Amino acid sequence: MADPVSSIRNLGPAMEEAFARVGIDSAEALRTLGTDAAYAKLLQSGVRPHFIAYYVIEMGLQGRPWNDCKGAEKTALRARFDGLVERHHDTGLSTLERILDEIGVVEKR
Repeated sequence: MADPVSSIRNLGPAMEEAFARVGIDSAEALRTLGTDAAYAKLLQSGVRPHFIAYYVIEMGLQGRPWNDCKGAEKTALRARFDGLVERHHDTGLSTLERILDEIGVVEKR
C-alpha cells in the first residue's frame, strides 16, 4: 500500500483530499510530480491560489518545517508561484477586471 499524501511533513487531510481530486493519490505520486506540476494541477481544477499552501508543499517535499522558508528562497518561490498562477489559474476576469483586481478594486466573488 502506498503512503498517503498526508505522510509528507506539513500536509494534512485537507491537502490530501485536494490532491486526490486531481489524481495525486500518494506521497510517491506527489514527490514524482514535484511542487510546481502538482500545484498546477490544483490550479487547473479550480483551486484558488494561495502562496502559503504552495510553499508548505515545497517545504514538505524537502522534509522541512512549513515556516522554514525565508529571505531570498521565499522570494524565489514567490516568483515561481506567480508564474504558475499566471499560466494555470483561470480567474474568469476580463483584462480590465484583472487590472482592477490587481489594484484591489474588483469585488470578490
